[in-house]
Amino acid sequence: MGYEWFISLRYLKAKRRQGFISLISLISVAGVTVGVMALIVVLAVMTGFTDSLREKILGINSHIVVQHIGRGITDYHKASSLVEQADGVMAATPYIYTQTMLSVPDASTGAVVRGIDPETAGNVLSLGSQLLEGSVAALSDETPQEDPETGRTLSHSLPGIIVGKELARSLRVGMDDNIRLFSPSGPLTPMGVIPKIKTCRIVGIFETGMYEYDSSLAYVSLKTAQDFLELGDNVHGLELKVNDIYRATDIAADLEKRLGFGYVVKDWISMNKNLFSALKLEKTAMFIVLALIILVAAFNIISTLIMVVMSKSKDIAILKSMGATSQGVMRIFIYEGLVIGLTGTFFGVIGGLALCKILSKYEFIKLPSDVYPITTLPIKVLPLDVTLVAVSAAIITLLATIYPSWQASKVEPAVALRYE
Repeated sequence: MGYEWFISLRYLKAKRRQGFISLISLISVAGVTVGVMALIVVLAVMTGFTDSLREKILGINSHIVVQHIGRGITDYHKASSLVEQADGVMAATPYIYTQTMLSVPDASTGAVVRGIDPETAGNVLSLGSQLLEGSVAALSDETPQEDPETGRTLSHSLPGIIVGKELARSLRVGMDDNIRLFSPSGPLTPMGVIPKIKTCRIVGIFETGMYEYDSSLAYVSLKTAQDFLELGDNVHGLELKVNDIYRATDIAADLEKRLGFGYVVKDWISMNKNLFSALKLEKTAMFIVLALIILVAAFNIISTLIMVVMSKSKDIAILKSMGATSQGVMRIFIYEGLVIGLTGTFFGVIGGLALCKILSKYEFIKLPSDVYPITTLPIKVLPLDVTLVAVSAAIITLLATIYPSWQASKVEPAVALRYE
């Protein structure tokens, strides 16, 4: 061990009459520890929130959407087989999107109704795993309708519909209940526009965990939506699933070239760009704000080292008289500050990781589902984030040692020992 390390460690163990300096050193270590812990936990929460939000959005939406300018895609079978041949595309399914009014005898509400193909939708969307009751396949089953007066079975039957949990709660309906769909785009008559009305039977209830979707989204079969909107065999677009969600932008650009003029291809990154950009900016802002805690601890380190230099000026003068260089004296106090900073960083990393583990395991912090898209505090620790926090704390504490160490190296032996 060099004499610089030996002396810096001795200075950390203050004598009884210098216990105040030792207390300040402990406070500095605690400040760095708290700052590092807070940074790790907050970054883990922000990362977990972003990933949870992405999973929920991609669970109810596709990775890429293909649309056509005008009335939609006329020959969606051909377009679907064409896009499935593209590199990176795993599956495709047609969809229809419309806004309607859902009504029962004693309640009504606006909702978004999506027409999906029950046979291919499961290859792209994860609706099946979100169902609390019923099944996607039940959308294709049509239950015969009975005449309420005669009790006889009518020639037509009721199509199925799957609604969100919160939507079913607001309408006070459950499985096998009937629900009416109203569309304002009906035929024009001398009496005005007559809305289209279609009665469906609830064959499923889903829950995504996102209040926005659970309270305003419903699914019907593709055939039901086409009949309701009088689209014939047309669809509004295709939903695609890709093998790498982070290559969705490149795959979308390739598909747009492959399909040619008239087609518009959007990926999930561009459709949710504002949301994820805001989350990224918030994560960066939180890092900067919480880094100020470490900066405050760094000022504690500066004050501690300045007080040590003032109390050890005679020791420094003696060391210089014995041949110690100014650089050697600087290293003594740099090492002392680094020990304080790195000790606080070490305990902060350990404490932060332990707290993240506890929060992710027990999930005792609950979030209101009508305010946040998730019900529990999400935690995801990235090694890069932990490394960035640890390196930032080490650099800040290193910078904090430079000025006191430089002041210590300027001590003149003759001046310090003049009256000894």
